[in-house]
Amino acid sequence: MIDYTKYKLSNGLKLIVHSDASTPLAAVNILYNVGAKDEDPNRTGFAHLFEHLMFGGSVNIPDYDGPLQVASGENNAFTSNDITNYYCTLPAQNIDVAFWLESDRMLSLAFSDKSLEVQRNVVIEEFKQRYYNQPYGDVWLLLRPLSYKVHPYRWATIGKEIGHIEHASMEEVKNFFFAHYSPDNAIMTVAGNVDPEKIRDDAEEWFGGIKRSTSYTRNLPAEPEQKEKRILEVQRDIPFDSIYKTYHTCARGDKEYYAVDLLTDVLSRGKSSRLYNELVKKKRLFMEVNAYLTGDMDKGLVVAEGKLVKGVKMKDAEAALDEELKKMQEEAVSENELVKVKNKVESTHEFGETDLAGRALSLAVAELLGDTELVNTEVSYYRKVTAEEIKNQAKKIFRDENSSVLYYLAKN
Repeated sequence: MIDYTKYKLSNGLKLIVHSDASTPLAAVNILYNVGAKDEDPNRTGFAHLFEHLMFGGSVNIPDYDGPLQVASGENNAFTSNDITNYYCTLPAQNIDVAFWLESDRMLSLAFSDKSLEVQRNVVIEEFKQRYYNQPYGDVWLLLRPLSYKVHPYRWATIGKEIGHIEHASMEEVKNFFFAHYSPDNAIMTVAGNVDPEKIRDDAEEWFGGIKRSTSYTRNLPAEPEQKEKRILEVQRDIPFDSIYKTYHTCARGDKEYYAVDLLTDVLSRGKSSRLYNELVKKKRLFMEVNAYLTGDMDKGLVVAEGKLVKGVKMKDAEAALDEELKKMQEEAVSENELVKVKNKVESTHEFGETDLAGRALSLAVAELLGDTELVNTEVSYYRKVTAEEIKNQAKKIFRDENSSVLYYLAKN
């Protein structure tokens, strides 16, 4: 059970405080409701660029990491298509350092030519190393535009192409920052050995004077229903042929999310799962095979993917994979399977609550989903899922015309 207290500052900043006297630490998490989906299709990769720029100096503080390290803190950040998240952990007695650093960069970045050039080069190098210069690196650069034709999930967080970041002007960068990295577009959670009322007062002192943003209203196009199977075949310098199949499904906040999540767990969670048992262990068609739910805030994907054993024909591997997906549509999962995956979800949830930063992030995500109490009630939604609901979702999702398939082949 995670106890919390909620506040809202006059400038729109949402504040959630979780007090835990058993630890000497505090975690400060700031979730900005901006991701790759909020970018201009002709200027992609900006949300990810800002993951780096936010550490390149703010208007009054030239170096973020130095003061935090002196305060015995550590930090990190991540970007997705939906959100950008920054977090730090430090001794609770030093929490003012975190407030000082975070409020200054929410106020404004330094926007120096040097910082932009340095971080631009970092992102470009990351693009090359992670997506172009390693085996299977460009899979999602291909899968996203194959699976999505209208919604901005059609590009990855790194962006569509290097040129978008390479040619980004300082004016474009500033406009993106002031449109999105504002208090009314943020959720701040503080977890640890802290007093909620004092944190509220401190937050008002440090963040209360920062202005709202009024320059952006999210109005994203909905992805239309897919009516036919899409296929893309490419050849790459890779050791093993691979197949990637995507199917459109629900959003993270939809009621059917829990049934779909358990559906993919039955298929692929652990070495006792269906896909591993049938396709890796028994039939020996795949070296590895997985199924998972992307869990996006807007309508997402169920993905089934695997690397083939050398010598196995693609049509045989795909047929065997399709057979397992078809079984999910025709036969209800056993009580034993259902109990097993539900227990795994519950144990993962319980284990996640031991981590202070994890609790802070969970509170922020739940608030973004519109119900902070999800941090305490979500497991109950999983417990209520029935075998029939999983079967119904399998029927709805695993339709040929709802699929996009990438055949990712090794060059001869």
